[in-house]
Amino acid sequence: MSENKTDYILRVEDIHKTYGDAEVLKGVSFNVRKGDTIVFIGPSGTGKSTLLRCINQLTVPDSGRVWLHDEEVTNSGKKINRFRQKIGMVFQNFYLFDHLTAIKNVEIALIKVKGMSPEAAREKALYELRQVGMEDFADHYPAELSGGQAQRVSIARALAMEPDVILFDEPTSALDPELTREVLEVMRKLALEGMTMLVVTHEMGFARSVATEIVFMESGVIQEIGTPAEVFGDGGGFERIRSFMGKIGDLSGD
Repeated sequence: MSENKTDYILRVEDIHKTYGDAEVLKGVSFNVRKGDTIVFIGPSGTGKSTLLRCINQLTVPDSGRVWLHDEEVTNSGKKINRFRQKIGMVFQNFYLFDHLTAIKNVEIALIKVKGMSPEAAREKALYELRQVGMEDFADHYPAELSGGQAQRVSIARALAMEPDVILFDEPTSALDPELTREVLEVMRKLALEGMTMLVVTHEMGFARSVATEIVFMESGVIQEIGTPAEVFGDGGGFERIRSFMGKIGDLSGD
């Protein structure tokens, strides 16, 4: 059956981005269906994080277009804040407000952006903290949380806005292995529940267990795309992905 653009929740077409003399993205295109978990891997400095930032316009691409539900995100002017509510983002370094408790960090956008009452925002924030196993830490400040706990609060904050897609930019790279595991378990749960996610990570066990597709980027372009079964299976092909995974020493799991 032929594919139609309406099959996709998110479409990214020919994204280019240059910083000075460095061409970071050289025409990246891909499509995402509702419920997909797309995992981006590849060497550092190859444009993966820049790509995510271009998708929700935290970084404006030099050229190329992004659509969410067939509405253009790029060149959307004042509508961009509405799109950012629908394209959540979880960063490597949490970006929680230090002077606010965990629950207040989740509540604040619900009140200021969505216009919810404080009572409704608190109820929603508690629900999302419960979803990521952080309800018991609702009144703790970021300084009182471990890195893994802080990252789970940032995931709850993204979920509270009820996004159509969540972008994860190396969400575990600042964490030790034990804390990494607790964050990945939350992300696995979201994937199994059907959340549409784009994830930049080096965690091959996560990619193997929940990815719909694994996208290998290098030198600002997509070099190879395959399902976990194709990439981790015994068949031929995907030489560049296999070489990369061998170098990072993670072919089998977390």
